[in-house]
Amino acid sequence: MAEALEGRRSRRTATLASLAAELGVSRTTVSNAYNRPDQLSPALRRRVLDTARRLGYPGPDPVARSLRTRKAGAVGLLLTEALSYAFRDPVAVQFLEGLALACEDNGSGLLLVPVSPEADDPGAVARAGVDGFVVYSMPDDDDNFHAVLERPVPVVVCDQPTAVPDVDRVGIDDHAAMVDMARHLAGLGHRKVGVLCMRLSTERNDGFASPERQQRARYEVQRRRLAGLREGFAEAGVDWTKVPVVERYDHSESAGASAAEQLLAQHDVTAILCTSDILALGALRHAREAGRLVPDEITVTGFDGVPAAERAELTTIRQPTLDKGRAAGELLLDRGDRQRSRTLLLPTELLARATSGPAREV
Repeated sequence: MAEALEGRRSRRTATLASLAAELGVSRTTVSNAYNRPDQLSPALRRRVLDTARRLGYPGPDPVARSLRTRKAGAVGLLLTEALSYAFRDPVAVQFLEGLALACEDNGSGLLLVPVSPEADDPGAVARAGVDGFVVYSMPDDDDNFHAVLERPVPVVVCDQPTAVPDVDRVGIDDHAAMVDMARHLAGLGHRKVGVLCMRLSTERNDGFASPERQQRARYEVQRRRLAGLREGFAEAGVDWTKVPVVERYDHSESAGASAAEQLLAQHDVTAILCTSDILALGALRHAREAGRLVPDEITVTGFDGVPAAERAELTTIRQPTLDKGRAAGELLLDRGDRQRSRTLLLPTELLARATSGPAREV
């Protein structure tokens, strides 16, 4: 084995020209064997590939090909999280799967371009060899997003930001969905409620978020979800300025549990509404560890509709996250001949399950 590897390393790599000469065919024929196999008979293509393997020809240089065709053959997914987040967070995983399905259907690759939410470094965007970008839930006025817009490639935004001219967008009506949730709980008699929300800004805050901070939130999805709750409960006469909102920078069940602990230590509420299922699952965990009966003593709700929420029988808003990813990819890859940008809003569904019930007397 070692001798074989050494021989492979020391053997001079064949070129497209030398392979064509060996086979007695044109260089175009060799290139077609890799890039346009339908142009060759199966027998000829097999002879080209077998000879290439024997001579050590690695195939056409993908960098040179991209320079020649001006096509990278890949879609870039820009997200403001660590790379591992895309494979750890269940909502991100579903979105990524949907986007990957669209890329598969188109024969395109997928390049993840993670950027830190704490430090704007547009260099990663500038270096990405892609034919277009799907921007996944970026904060307002993000330098990386502006770097994307400066690239001469198509762009599709998923969720946020929304106020971007000439850019396609896929999302849901977060505001209306949360109005529905607020009305549902108000109908169950809940008036003393608390909220757990995801980060509102790139500046870390793990604590209570004032109404002013909520309205200034750089993450539009969170801003809209909180505004929906505010509007829905206002219909029931709830003064939003007296509703405690606890923010967590990290998105994890542990963050949800600690946020619920912080909320319940200072406020006697009958319901905890969370802007994500992950935070809600953490809140459920804390409530049960603290001996709080759900939903007899306290109601807990979420947002997203992840599989773990279904297993926990969590009352939540289900959004079609996989469909979001697929639709974003299809909008990006199927450009067509059109003059205006498109916005696609997908439906949501309120799922009333076992974690919500009538409000106890306080």
